[in-house]
Amino acid sequence: MALVEATTERIVAAAPERVYDALADYAGTRGRVLPEQFSEYEVRDGGQGAGTVVHWRLQATSKRVRDCLFDVTAPTPGQLVESDRNSSLVTTWTVTPAGEGRSKVVVGSAWQGATGVGGFFERTFAPKGLNRIYDAVLASFAAEVEKPAA
Repeated sequence: MALVEATTERIVAAAPERVYDALADYAGTRGRVLPEQFSEYEVRDGGQGAGTVVHWRLQATSKRVRDCLFDVTAPTPGQLVESDRNSSLVTTWTVTPAGEGRSKVVVGSAWQGATGVGGFFERTFAPKGLNRIYDAVLASFAAEVEKPAA
């Protein structure tokens, strides 16, 4: 099996601490910013950063639906890692400063792909599809976090 990887990034006009706190808010912000490819979103334990257990279904294509149950860890400052109990999928969110009042958010996913012809197509097309999905997540997330505080 070959490792399949997809990485997407975005500059967000908000301080890194604010961005990280919103990313770690599985009980609030995270559920609100998910596009239509995500369904059945449910926080099963925790809800804020490390120690959270969160479930969702991800419909990557019309025929490809993954039932995901993630354990969230925070191995280093500015980073959240979501490890799927149901597969080898690991998604890492990293927030770093990007100038005054701005942050760079990078989301990277990796998993052990299929072998043979199916694996070739997965390695070729799955990262592009996942990048489109996470680009939509990051756009929605940026719109949420960049709102003036009420």
